[in-house]
Amino acid sequence: MSAKSLPSKNPENAEQSLYLGSMQKGPPQTNIPRRNRLGKTWRIIFLASTVIGIIALTLLMINIINGSAGYMAIEYEIQPESLALDGVPLIELPKDTLVQILQDNVNKNRFRTLDRQIPMEQRTQEDMVSLVYDNVVQPKVENTWPLIDSLLHEEEIREQAKAEYPDADLFFKIWFTKDIWRLPQSSNPLLAGVRTAILGSLWIIAITILFALPVGTGAAIYLEEYSRDTWINRTIQTNINNLAGVPSIIYGMLGLAVFARAFSILTSGSLFNIADADPQNGRTILSAGLTLALLILPVVIINAQEAIRAVPNSLREASYGLGATKWQTIWTHVLPNSLAGIMTGAILSISRAFGETAPLVVIGASTYITFDPQNIFSKFTALPIQIYQWTARPQAEFRNLAAAAILVLLILQLSINAIAIILRNRYSRRLV
Repeated sequence: MSAKSLPSKNPENAEQSLYLGSMQKGPPQTNIPRRNRLGKTWRIIFLASTVIGIIALTLLMINIINGSAGYMAIEYEIQPESLALDGVPLIELPKDTLVQILQDNVNKNRFRTLDRQIPMEQRTQEDMVSLVYDNVVQPKVENTWPLIDSLLHEEEIREQAKAEYPDADLFFKIWFTKDIWRLPQSSNPLLAGVRTAILGSLWIIAITILFALPVGTGAAIYLEEYSRDTWINRTIQTNINNLAGVPSIIYGMLGLAVFARAFSILTSGSLFNIADADPQNGRTILSAGLTLALLILPVVIINAQEAIRAVPNSLREASYGLGATKWQTIWTHVLPNSLAGIMTGAILSISRAFGETAPLVVIGASTYITFDPQNIFSKFTALPIQIYQWTARPQAEFRNLAAAAILVLLILQLSINAIAIILRNRYSRRLV
């Protein structure tokens, strides 16, 4: 037998020979170009999807900003400047002066009617300004023009306003100003704001956070760390996964039946002797907050479970090896390492709850309310409800207000998300 036919005694050479032999005998690699073409195709599809999403968001923001400013033609029954005293504009006059102006410019029956509705002594300065505008100044918006047209076709707009509305004042109106943050809702679009809606939304989201996050995180810890693989636990897990996809209006119906009606003595504040509480009417901030908490609870649980499941078992085993109990292991190892994922899911859930409208409509949120909520048992409105109410009105100026309110909603939502992200990152670093 020749030396070439003898098998190699070196294991590495033998393995290399077998590998080269299999490569020579195997089929030719003819599918590589096809796989490259397929990869490029999917890359183009993914890029196109990203571009389409960016374009859609850009058009949306342009549309919102376009409606938040522009020229406006207004006619007044009495010019506001004629009611100013000593150079102080009407909107800044003290309450007593506004009451006197109202009394001097309306008939006695009208003044008595307004005083019977809410006594003048109980009205705020902002309420009196609104009354004077509605009953004395009586502004009437004849037409509005969007921002882009106001910038590009200013001369045409001035000529149109002069020809069609000769007695009207034409001026450039920016709806997104500090006034929209500080003024309550009003039937006069020039004096309307979203202060009551902002306070209502913040009250609701605070209750939602206080209920949903501890309960959701606790349920996730039990399901991942303590529960066994039984049919009861599998049924619970399946129901949680299904509840995450239930339409939000169904949760509104649940909240109406349970919180606003069945437990109305609690949610209305009658149990705690709250003044003006109706034991049969639980349509309050507390009911709304608990309803939204139920809405986001399945999402919080699922995201917390995924975050806990991602913690390596080696950390648990190392903790047990050092003599730690199960709870000590969860508290000192599992939760710190899963906190970022838990908080990420919570932030997404809270963002969803902040923009919800359907459950609040079913619960009984007010579409027109001018007083600020005082506690969790107060009647309420919310920013999404306010925006919905303004967009449903036929007057164009209320749609401009809705565009400005959308900007307020976006700013608040981004601010809450930013605060939550900062707290998550800082708390995660401190624990680790």
